[in-house]
Order: sequence, then structure tokens, then C-alpha cells
Amino acid sequence: MPHVLQPSERERFKLTLNTDGRSHPMENALALAALGCGLVAFVSTFWISAHPISAWFGTLGFGVGLYSQYVSVTTPQRSLNIIGIVGSFVGAALGIAHGGFLPH
Repeated sequence: MPHVLQPSERERFKLTLNTDGRSHPMENALALAALGCGLVAFVSTFWISAHPISAWFGTLGFGVGLYSQYVSVTTPQRSLNIIGIVGSFVGAALGIAHGGFLPH
């Protein structure tokens, strides 16, 4: 039982989108862009007067998220894509329902 007395040499937790060990800068940028658009679209739905922002960012984020999901390589990228796609869809739907793409 000598392994019980020795301190464990575990690797520190590292947050990364490249879990396969290779660099994917385009896929990472697309996943972060989809997430960012989804967050902006979703948060802007809380103000009805911001419906053009919700509608445009939601539509853009939905398209970027779908393409990003198509070219994604790793599971963390796919997770961010799904969060971004759902946020974009909700933002676009509520933005269109509150007044559409153009301000009143």
C-alpha cells in the first residue's frame, strides 16, 4: 500500500476546447462566436425595445452555430454550439415576435 502514503500526482484541471490535443483555431472561434451571438440575442429579449438586436443577433448566431456544429471536431465545441444555437433561436423568435428586424 505504498501508493496510499504518497501524494497523488494528478494533472491540474485545464479548461480547453481542444480535447484531442490538436489546435483548432477556426472551429474554436466559430463556437465562441455562436455562443456570443446566442447570449446577446437571449439577453436582449428582456427589453422589448431591443427586438432588432435580438432578431439580428439571433438569426446570425443560429446560422453560425449550425455551420460551426457541422465543422466541429471536439465535444466541448459541440456543447458550446448547442448552447449558442438554442440561445440564438430563442432570441430570434422573441425578437421577431416583439416587432421584427426593424425598429418602430
